[in-house]
Amino acid sequence: MTAPTYDLGTLHGGLRLDANKDSATASELAVMPVPKQIVLPLEQHAGDPADPLVGIGEHVLRGQMIAAGTGALSAPVHASTSGRVVAVEPWPIARRRGEPGPCIVIESDGEDRAATGREGAIDYGALEQDELIALLLEGGIVGLGGAAFPTAQKLSQARSVPIDMLILNGVECEPWISCDDMLMRERAARVVGGAQILLSALAVEHCHIAVESDKPVALEQLADALGAAGDNRLTLKQVPTIYPSGAEDQLVQLVTNREVPTGGLPTDAGCIVQNVGTAAAVYDWVHLREPLISRVTTVTGPGVKRPMNVVTRLGTTVADLVAYTGGYTDRARILVVGGSMTGRSMSTDRVPVVKASNCILVLDEPAARGPVLPCIRCGECAEVCPIQLLPQQLLWYANADDESRLREYGLTDCIECGCCDLVCPSHIPLTSTFRFAKGRILELEDEKARAERARRRFEARRDRLGREAQARTRELKEQKARAKSLSKDAIADIVRRKRGAPEDDR
Repeated sequence: MTAPTYDLGTLHGGLRLDANKDSATASELAVMPVPKQIVLPLEQHAGDPADPLVGIGEHVLRGQMIAAGTGALSAPVHASTSGRVVAVEPWPIARRRGEPGPCIVIESDGEDRAATGREGAIDYGALEQDELIALLLEGGIVGLGGAAFPTAQKLSQARSVPIDMLILNGVECEPWISCDDMLMRERAARVVGGAQILLSALAVEHCHIAVESDKPVALEQLADALGAAGDNRLTLKQVPTIYPSGAEDQLVQLVTNREVPTGGLPTDAGCIVQNVGTAAAVYDWVHLREPLISRVTTVTGPGVKRPMNVVTRLGTTVADLVAYTGGYTDRARILVVGGSMTGRSMSTDRVPVVKASNCILVLDEPAARGPVLPCIRCGECAEVCPIQLLPQQLLWYANADDESRLREYGLTDCIECGCCDLVCPSHIPLTSTFRFAKGRILELEDEKARAERARRRFEARRDRLGREAQARTRELKEQKARAKSLSKDAIADIVRRKRGAPEDDR
């Protein structure tokens, strides 16, 4: 058994929040049966939507690729069970806050037959780095911590800069969410095995598995799994229980004491961060030959009868998943996909579980908030900001739509954790204001980019017209010169004829 290093470093700001996780972690992982209908969005990842490979009426098998990744940033989608494709149509999806997006709808045949041709584990140690990364892309692996960034592209980007450390994020600091905790408790060996595969893909020799101090069972199980693996490249790290210690930049600082530069990525500090769920998915694909077609999802909140963590097939609707856990209680009022701090409120439970769906949270009436009052410049928001921003100044410049000042004061570094909202005595919705302001900055950047493209097109057209005018001027000059030359020759010929005429008469 490998003992973890305890409570590394300190986090600036942050909050100690009520976890609200005991009810969902009181029972073991449940495995939900395959529902009658599966709805698989083509947008389950950051980047471009996948391109459908199947049509209505086709029969598909579990694990079969039904949509291929397109563009430089995308990931394929696989059928999560066997059955018949009954529709390729818009459907409400969580990534669009319940707005419709393109989906492949599969009617299950009840047999759950697997696609053939993927028998036996892969000897990943015999693969070149590029081959291993391409294999992970084929499996549809994306980050399961919430951002859903395609893992293969993230690994490729990390290889383009000098890095020396892989960090597996098992912190899971947001209230209510406990899917990673239960995964580490019951499938710790898969997390460790996935870490070893990721180390091979990156060709680095150090991996820290970071877990929050309020997860003693997960820490114990991971320590046992690390002891069994006997791999000195892997170290278990315990971080303080404080929100948002699981954010990438903050985790890098806690574990390594390195600071991610403003506007930069963890790779700029020599690190790459992957979620423990992503590592387990990597293990399942390489060793069990199962692409990313299921995930552990927390179903919890006062609006759910039996809170629990469920191994759920991707494409299962929230309605079916909640029904599996016993259904809604009389207190169910608000449906959130994600946690209480960063989740997205949904207007319908027809949305399907996707690769990024770590939690289905059903709440009762929202906590009463007083009326929004003017900022009193108390500074509480600055004290809790983990990025060490000045939210009160950002609010001032956001209200003034002052893009340059917003950039100067670091708005783009805001991780939208919501800490400032919770402590504001004036009940100002700071996070939503900053989110809108960041969207406005993106709009302005887009407008500037369009204006720059228009300017270049105008200048290119002006230069082209100028060249064409110069060419016409040269051509006219040449024509006049030729005409003048012809005129001189014609006159000389006439003169010669006139002079020679008398002689001809004689």
